Amino acid sequence: MSKKLFFALFAGLIHFAAGSFQSGVVRNQSSDSAQVNAGAKPGHLKLESTPDLAVVPIIVNTGAALFPTIMAFLANIAAVMFNPKALVQFLRLRWRAVSLVAGPLTLVILVGIPLLRPAPRSRAEGHEGTGPTDQINWSKVAEELIAQQKLRDTTPALVSDAAAVAPAVSVLTAAQNASGAAVVAAAANPPKSEAAPHASGPDSPVKSRQDFSRSHSDGGMSPAGLTPLWSFQPEDGLFLGMPAIVGKRVYVSSNQTDLGGYTGLLASLDYDTGKPIWQVTEINKEALPPFFSSPAVTPDGKYLVIGQGLHQDRNSSLLCFEAATGTLRWAVKTTQHIESSPAIFGDMAVVGAGAIESNGGKPVGDPGFVFAVRISDGKLLWKQAVNDPESSPAIDENGVVYIGSGFNGQAVVAMRSETDEELQAQKLQRIIWHTSVAYPITAPVTLSGDLVIVGGGNGDMVHSDKNPQGLVVALNRQTGQIVWQQKFEDAVLGSIAVDHGMMIIPLRTGEVAALEVADGHVLWRSHVSGSAPVLVGGALTKQRAYVVSSDGYLVAFAASTGKIIEKVYLNDQKKAGTGLSLSPPQVSGNRIIVGSETGGLRALLGTGGSN
Repeated sequence: MSKKLFFALFAGLIHFAAGSFQSGVVRNQSSDSAQVNAGAKPGHLKLESTPDLAVVPIIVNTGAALFPTIMAFLANIAAVMFNPKALVQFLRLRWRAVSLVAGPLTLVILVGIPLLRPAPRSRAEGHEGTGPTDQINWSKVAEELIAQQKLRDTTPALVSDAAAVAPAVSVLTAAQNASGAAVVAAAANPPKSEAAPHASGPDSPVKSRQDFSRSHSDGGMSPAGLTPLWSFQPEDGLFLGMPAIVGKRVYVSSNQTDLGGYTGLLASLDYDTGKPIWQVTEINKEALPPFFSSPAVTPDGKYLVIGQGLHQDRNSSLLCFEAATGTLRWAVKTTQHIESSPAIFGDMAVVGAGAIESNGGKPVGDPGFVFAVRISDGKLLWKQAVNDPESSPAIDENGVVYIGSGFNGQAVVAMRSETDEELQAQKLQRIIWHTSVAYPITAPVTLSGDLVIVGGGNGDMVHSDKNPQGLVVALNRQTGQIVWQQKFEDAVLGSIAVDHGMMIIPLRTGEVAALEVADGHVLWRSHVSGSAPVLVGGALTKQRAYVVSSDGYLVAFAASTGKIIEKVYLNDQKKAGTGLSLSPPQVSGNRIIVGSETGGLRALLGTGGSN
């Protein structure tokens, strides 16, 4: 009986120790691999720790074979432990054997416990450039090195600017600024562009840096052969607006899921690397509400203005931040949400506060209004009632504001932007003209020469109407008279880009259409990604039209023919999204910067193309 007990003890201990050791190795390999892959991005080089695939079946088979031995071992242990005389007799007779077994077992325990302990996890905030101060994510370092080399090889003129940004991992520290906004700012090796470059001085005659042709292009190149340059990927980040690009800064808003809802994130990124310069996620220790509005930057580059709220949100504010630091300057609260993107004219920002509709389509509470705020101090300048002004306004060189009226409005409105006191002194009304149209106008307003161009329809970003209809209308800027209109089979919800006498129209049918500006004649129509709706405006250059489908594809078309040139998937390959790719693309030099639903904000470098 004692010999059987000895061999059972010895075999059980050896098998159990071997199984524990190999399980610990597999666990640590999986943890290491997860850490490395956490920093990888779609389309970028992955530096992975590849586990030995042969270990997994070995562990599984060993566990299955080991189970009866372990049970026998435990049963024998119990039998001896509950029989003290047998235990003493066994130890006296077999003390050498017990020593041989106890020694290796002690060694296995001392070595195995550390191996079984999970590897330390990095503090993953999900923001590009964040991480612990004592660890370096080498995959990110490699990506940045590759991106910088690609940028230097493709655009030699940018070498001096790109070299100024060291490809090191920034250490970010969170601080509560004087205004109460929690700002995460770069604390180590920040890019040299501390103040927004290429900004006009305080006495500059420039009234706005915004382009109300909505071409979303700087008028230079038509990038082709697009390859990933960098991506900014906050955890669960949903990008719905268009970034503002000023010199070497990219200002962008994002939304993050939180207990079934969304919270907002506002960030300033380096133009060449995508690394955060600052990020804001809360004000006065309260999470930022989500953003549909796109940021607008003042002509002098000092301030950033953006609206808060999604469609069912109330009590949202118009916010102003210092562009260099992310410090909140002021907040003007409303009873509504502000999905409209601000238009800036000098020291004034104008935006629409939209209505919240019931299931029957009627507004609940205030039907909506347009208001203006002085940027330098946040003072409310004026407020004008307009039904559901979800549209983003445009302001011409004379300070006249044009905005669409959505559900329960169905109109385009032109209004003066002087203060109430100034209008009273001149005995003028704020409304210059109000032109009714067939459908709600919720798309941003485009200006082209003497024309005001808007899109509309009876659908929205989520649903198409049972009897879908859409249209594009061109109106005379001075009189509001309709010059021409073109009907479509579903709504036009995104901005209309105009360049070189042509415009491109995003259609909820899943198409993009090209029209003549002069008379609305259709030049061509092309599908973007099957039947996936096109809900946001595109970017237009002389040679290319760039359009994003709701299912996450960026497609480049030949502007003259509508032929597809190339197609890039923007979402995370492992997380397809739900049809909410609503960020318009923007052409800047030889690159395109565009947000996505699950793939973050992405910069794509054109390795070809021409002016």
